[in-house]
Amino acid sequence: MAHTDTRYRDLTQGVSTRLASLRAGVPEVMKGFGELGRAAMVDGALDKKTKELIAVALSVAARCDPCIGFHMQALVKLGASRQELDEALGVAVYMGGGPSLMYAAQAVSAYDEFARGSAP
Repeated sequence: MAHTDTRYRDLTQGVSTRLASLRAGVPEVMKGFGELGRAAMVDGALDKKTKELIAVALSVAARCDPCIGFHMQALVKLGASRQELDEALGVAVYMGGGPSLMYAAQAVSAYDEFARGSAP
């Protein structure tokens, strides 16, 4: 990673680039995964922002840095507040203990990074 201010931006861009070869190798799997994601995140009884908050909490619990980056980017675009994020991360820590607490700190860093990048 080049600079801490772009850690998650670089991480998500790098993963996206590397996934291109996987898309070429198993296109039907990747298409299916994309369709699953779109179907899971569509507005329903829960709105997209709520679903992304759940996804970030699960990303923290699963200790998946790229997942944190992708879902945090979506949350910032959806207008999630820092308080909404903090409360979702509190649940993740409650459910995942100390390791989730460490990744909650990482998720805050990702939020700050993407929020700075979307400022006018």
